Formats: sequence, C-alpha cells, structure tokens
Amino acid sequence: MRLNKFISESGVCSRREADAWITAGRVTVNGKRAALGTQVTGEDVVLLDGQPLAAGRKEVYLLLNKPRGITCTTERHVADNIVDLIGHRERIFPIGRLDKDSEGLILLTNNGDIVNEILRVEHGHEKEYLVTVERRVTATFLAMMAGGVKIGGEKTKPCVVTKTGPDTFRIVLTQGLNRQIRRMCSALGFRVQRLQRVRIMHIRIGTLAPGHWRDLTDAEIRPLLAARASRTAAG
Repeated sequence: MRLNKFISESGVCSRREADAWITAGRVTVNGKRAALGTQVTGEDVVLLDGQPLAAGRKEVYLLLNKPRGITCTTERHVADNIVDLIGHRERIFPIGRLDKDSEGLILLTNNGDIVNEILRVEHGHEKEYLVTVERRVTATFLAMMAGGVKIGGEKTKPCVVTKTGPDTFRIVLTQGLNRQIRRMCSALGFRVQRLQRVRIMHIRIGTLAPGHWRDLTDAEIRPLLAARASRTAAG
C-alpha cells in the first residue's frame, strides 16, 4: 500500500495532506525519512512527528452548518477555525471548503480515503446552494449562469439555476472551482451578498441551526461507502 493511503486510512488526514507531511520530512518508515510513493505493509513502523499512527480508529462523519466567519482549516493557530468550533474528540478535517464569508453544509471526517470520492470533479456529485445578490435577478442572468460563465480563463460547466425570489436563486453545481459562484456572479456584474450551501449529493442541511453539527446517519453514510467500494473494485 502506498504510504499516503496508509496514513489517510489511519484517520489523521487526507492523502493530499499526507503527501505534504511526507515531503516536509514529518514521516518516517522503520526509522528512515519517508519519500513520496513509498510502499508499506502492516509490518512496517510508520511514525508521524516521531509518534505512531493510531490504529483501528472509529470512522467519523459529521455535518456542520458552518456560520459565516469560520475558516475551513485544521490549522489551530488560525482564529475561528472549523476544528475548534466543533471541538470533536477525534482528529477530523473538512471535506472540501466553504470560504470564510459563505455558510451552510460542510462535511468533516477522519477518513481521508473518502475525500477523493466526494471531491473529484469527474464523479459529478451535486452541490446545491442558495444565493442572494445585491440586485434583481433577470432571466438573462439565469440563462448565462446555467450555460456556463468564463472565469479564470475557463468556462464553467453547465448547471441548474432557478430563481427563488427577486434577488435570490438556487444553483446546483457538479464542479468546485475556487469561489466559483462568487466569481461567476461577478463576471456577469452581480455581487453576492449571501451564499449558503444546503446539499452535497444526497445529504441535506435540513433544519440544523448555524454553528451546530450532527453525526451523519447510517442511511447518509452508506451511499458514500458504496460509491467508494464500487470505484475501488472497478479500478
């Protein structure tokens, strides 16, 4: 098994974070500094910052209604970070991001192996948002948003956009470019006043209050694990 996968399955981080830790020299295998691509087995001694990885940790899956002003980072020195907001006993990290000025549904876990399943664009998973802009939403604006908007030198994928009020709309994306909705709106001359994510795939925020979190139900977790298992078998 590749070392980054071994580390992520211990529940401490994602594979991408594991690669960064390996590159930074924080990981050793059998007493020697590890390199990217190192292969390990259960017989090898893998240490992170000189400490053994926890084994057999229970997988945790949480849903948080992130308030505006909270930063989606595991760096504890950052003020108002998402980890301190939750205060969970396990070492968890967010799956993807919501920028500091946005709010709503974000998932957190200690299972680094599930992250790619949810975030990879080619998997086409839906994410749904409610958006308020500073002026009246027009039919032209909705059509241009739905057809794709050129930002950062590339055109966004077609998406579903529905007007919900004079200055509000619902948008369902299957990709996740950095600050995508805000940049799409800006390119069309609109400024976002409020941005709330209400759904990721089959998981909805429901009536959960801002700043509160809950464990995912078995019914919510099962499709995530099933999708991961099917892709692993196919690959």
